Amino acid sequence: MKPDVAAVCAAQPARGAVPGLLPRVLLAAVPVLSLGMLGAVPSYVIAARRGTRADWAAVAVFTAATVGWLLQAAFTPVDTHGWQFAADCVLLGLSTAGAALHCLLVGPPAGGSR
Repeated sequence: MKPDVAAVCAAQPARGAVPGLLPRVLLAAVPVLSLGMLGAVPSYVIAARRGTRADWAAVAVFTAATVGWLLQAAFTPVDTHGWQFAADCVLLGLSTAGAALHCLLVGPPAGGSR
């Protein structure tokens, strides 16, 4: 038998929908538990579901912050002080706390447009 098309369409999540609170909390835990290494993952999931330009821009920002933090950590000496230490802290904070807060505070797309 063929499945009912209306039932199959109703079972799929609506494109452009923001995940519920529990999935967003679990997604927000990803960058915190990985110390920013997977900071772009929650933004990528949200961007894949909604597909707006702002969501893809957030993916680019958090990916750039993670890559910048990795390069900064790889090329700075162990005893960093001054601007190098501040850059490490800012990049780590952005790729960890920034990505988690973005995931928790994202709202529905404005006007339902892409």
